[in-house]
Amino acid sequence: MASLPLLPVLPDIAHRRASTLGSACRGAARRALLLLGTPEELTNALTPAGGDALRHWLAHVRTAGSRTPGPLSFTAVIGRQAASLHLAVLEGNATPFDALTQAGRLVQSASQLALDEVVLCGGNDHAREALWSAWVASRYPPPSLRTTPGPRRSVEPVAVLVGLGLAMLRQVQAVERGAALSRWLTALPGNHLTPALYRRRVAALAKRHGWTCTVQDERALKRAGAGAFLAVAQGNAAADACLLRVRYRPRGKAPLAQKRGSRALAPVALVGKGVCFDTGGVNLKPHRSMLDMHTDMAGSAVTLGTLQALTELNHGDPVDAWLALAENHLAANAYKPQDVVVAANGTSIQVIHTDAEGRMLLADALALASRTRPALLVDFATLTGACIGALTERYAGLFTNRLGERDALEAVGRLSGERVWCFPLDADFDTELESKVADVIQCPIDGKGDHIYAARFLQRFVGAGLPWIHLDLAPATRTSGLAHITTDITGFGVRYATALLQDRSLLRSLTATPNAKA
Repeated sequence: MASLPLLPVLPDIAHRRASTLGSACRGAARRALLLLGTPEELTNALTPAGGDALRHWLAHVRTAGSRTPGPLSFTAVIGRQAASLHLAVLEGNATPFDALTQAGRLVQSASQLALDEVVLCGGNDHAREALWSAWVASRYPPPSLRTTPGPRRSVEPVAVLVGLGLAMLRQVQAVERGAALSRWLTALPGNHLTPALYRRRVAALAKRHGWTCTVQDERALKRAGAGAFLAVAQGNAAADACLLRVRYRPRGKAPLAQKRGSRALAPVALVGKGVCFDTGGVNLKPHRSMLDMHTDMAGSAVTLGTLQALTELNHGDPVDAWLALAENHLAANAYKPQDVVVAANGTSIQVIHTDAEGRMLLADALALASRTRPALLVDFATLTGACIGALTERYAGLFTNRLGERDALEAVGRLSGERVWCFPLDADFDTELESKVADVIQCPIDGKGDHIYAARFLQRFVGAGLPWIHLDLAPATRTSGLAHITTDITGFGVRYATALLQDRSLLRSLTATPNAKA
């Protein structure tokens, strides 16, 4: 069988920048042009570069007010050379998600051509960013264990970026490389990403990026009182479950917490669910539900992808990634319904359903991360089918104890192209989590609204006064991908989290607002 490297290969993408479409198309080359924008924007871009027939067509689109469902392809003369031209028209009110979606289709339309150059020309900043994002994402394939090599690409074409600033170029590269790391890890088969193998891969990443990595294995978790975490892990014969803390510390920059004058050097804590395979335990999943449960660690992969992106961007604030790594197996000693365990913060939990293991792991991960008093806690998890039922795989569900910031948190999703929707977190939901034998039940017997009850459960393990955001990653996997990502595993969350942590104004609001009584 073919072997996999510890880490994915993410090379730099060959590119050059050009100020105009005309200057991008100089010289003889096998060239494709990918154009994205409104008819007016594309007409303006094409005016100095030739292409009369296409300009007439664009004028017709603008006059008729029609819209195109996807890319249109032409052979056109731009300047003095024939080129394969691929065009997608955006409406004037198109969102960043719309731009990313069309950009992904454009890149696909040109992906099978033998080319020397691919010219990426967007009519505005969103379109330019989307095209470069889609191109970079398409260059990083998922892991492969084929024993015979697949078709090889010819020489990689050079991407010619029209009007893209250097800062945006670097931002896109870092974020898409982080998302590619997340997708690569999530796609690994379960026997190639056990908790022990995951730990080795994280150690290699830490060495590459200069992170500090500390490990709490099952013995250390027992000393820490992490009974909820260990309940899930006890059915795993390998006894390799662990909680990893991976620390990024900026060099040469004053962190956010220090600048606002409180809790100097307090990091943002990103907590990721890392169930490397989930059978459902005693409450065994049926075949269809279990088939892709090697992806149940996507939340942890998002934390690592985000940490890598921030590192490559030389982010100015400290960040900790907490990875809760375990497997949920069916075994003679596996935890079972009606067991009562005690979490690290002293809360006793009555187990109702062993397939609600993610919130058990996160309960202790949040409690232990809270002991470090981070500036902000953000957790990521493929947690509930109820969230998919509510939103489909196009949006992630977001919960927060900073109720006044919900609109701003949704706005980060709209602007990043990874959309989120805020759900209620009212205290009266807790009546469904009352237990007769413990402090709280793990989940209601009735599965309705489980994404909300899971969030209310998790909030009990967030340290007093700490701002907290919980993301239920419904779009972590989606058939044929989402936005500019064309693979079933999307890496959703890296773009959102990176944008969130780069929004200094919002972070100050989140960390300064008194804790709402939700």
